[in-house]
Amino acid sequence: MSELPPLFAPPPPCRQVSVVVPAQNEDENVVPLIEEIDKALKGVVEFEMVFVDDGSSDATWRRLQEARARFPNLVIVRHAKGAGQSVAIRSGVKAALYPWIATLDGDGQNDPADIPNLIKALAVLPGDGRPVMMAGQRAKRQDTWFRRFSSRVANGVRRSLLNDATPDTGCGLKLFPRQSFLDMAHFNHLHRFMPALMIRQGGRVVSVPVNHRPRERGMSKYGLWNRLWVGIVDLFGVMWLMKRPVAPKVTEVEGR
Repeated sequence: MSELPPLFAPPPPCRQVSVVVPAQNEDENVVPLIEEIDKALKGVVEFEMVFVDDGSSDATWRRLQEARARFPNLVIVRHAKGAGQSVAIRSGVKAALYPWIATLDGDGQNDPADIPNLIKALAVLPGDGRPVMMAGQRAKRQDTWFRRFSSRVANGVRRSLLNDATPDTGCGLKLFPRQSFLDMAHFNHLHRFMPALMIRQGGRVVSVPVNHRPRERGMSKYGLWNRLWVGIVDLFGVMWLMKRPVAPKVTEVEGR
């Protein structure tokens, strides 16, 4: 019997991480965030930073180009026009080199210092051969009451309908195997449903309390319509997918 192919093999230990950050019109935030990621991970794991400029109209791309002179492990990807957060994350994951992916939002509200905490939490989990996603849970949201309210409603509806075992799917801070993400069904707004899709393909999701910071620079890209109501169609689509799991238990592979 040969070894199982990568699709079915458990991911390797988390010693190499690509940090993927989607950013649109975040010229004031990208460089401070790069500096924080570098400080948080240096000496912890081998890592690279993959920033995706999702069609920014400000100086985001120029700031990223300038930062590459200081950070040789910085990879930058540019979309000709905005394609959305989920597409930007996918572009970053496809460009990533390492087997583990950590994601952060580009607005600076996720704390890069929590990435080592996710890695440590992953290391002490009992292994069962399944891929695992470590999902950040914002213990103390630093947002307006309306954003907290809309997020609470959206998370509650998703959790009850999808049974994704995740209290805060909207947190941008996550750690997961690169191949598991690439195996997921791809569609716009995917990032809101990643825990459910990980479960659909036989993985598990573990939530870890993380820090959340107020936005200090720039403006939010989200409001009521693109945070709460736009995902309704996607929600029913994911419900349809969840009833069609793709996680066979493969025991043997011969001829490879």
